[in-house]
Amino acid sequence: MNTFNAVKTAVLVGALSIGAAFAQEAKPNASSATGGPVDKVEIAKKLANPIANMISVPLQYQFSRGVGATQGGSEQTLLFQPVMPFNLGGGDTLIVRPIVAGVREVNVQGASGQPYSGYGIANVTIESFYAPNTNSSWIWGIGPYLQSPSGNSGKFGSQQTGLGVTGVVLNRAGPWTYGLLGYQSWSAGGNPTFGTQNNLYGQPFVAYTTKEALTITANMEALYNYDTRRTSNPLYLGASKLMVIGGVPFSFGAGPMYYVSNTPGGPSGWGARATATVVILK
Repeated sequence: MNTFNAVKTAVLVGALSIGAAFAQEAKPNASSATGGPVDKVEIAKKLANPIANMISVPLQYQFSRGVGATQGGSEQTLLFQPVMPFNLGGGDTLIVRPIVAGVREVNVQGASGQPYSGYGIANVTIESFYAPNTNSSWIWGIGPYLQSPSGNSGKFGSQQTGLGVTGVVLNRAGPWTYGLLGYQSWSAGGNPTFGTQNNLYGQPFVAYTTKEALTITANMEALYNYDTRRTSNPLYLGASKLMVIGGVPFSFGAGPMYYVSNTPGGPSGWGARATATVVILK
């Protein structure tokens, strides 16, 4: 078994274990590993907020179809994207989100006409947000954006470095969390053969959290490339459940996705996504 499949299997097994534990985890007032009470609904709401002042470590597995020149290939992606908040005083926060993606492609036909199957590491991304204390249900954040090819062969994304700015604005209204996250990046050198980093990204999202810490989420992840003048636009609808296992909060979620539009050679049609997140309480 190769490394990518081993990691993917471990994530799926862990997710199934969390799902099984859900049947047993029914205590209304759970306690954290430090002995304090855990507000599962509040933690679930914070997980729907990309700039919440809370440490979380999500693993996201995604399966996409219709990849390649003939749309006959498939792609599996495993994202590691921890969220690290730093208190700046006065309620202000700096949120840093590094994102590392492992990709496996199967029978993907490129410009050469030869199908390709293999796995590797895609671009490494760092998003950051300065989020001031607004004393309001509305919050916002802005900061620098960086994407590095990190030795990418071109099979799994651009070989260019991208620099830009990222921002988010959202509202927390009772059980609802909704807003818009986005970034603008520009190419800062590198080989443009496998795509450029001249991109505009927008992700409107809405989430509803029930009193049982079940969150229903819908979002659109539109990525427009200025050079190809094409947009990759998957829609996602999923559900996640927050539970406490051994005093540690976990969230497991899954749902379908559909590409309304796609870039040349990119995924198209239906796909699916699953996430497993551990929350580290301070």
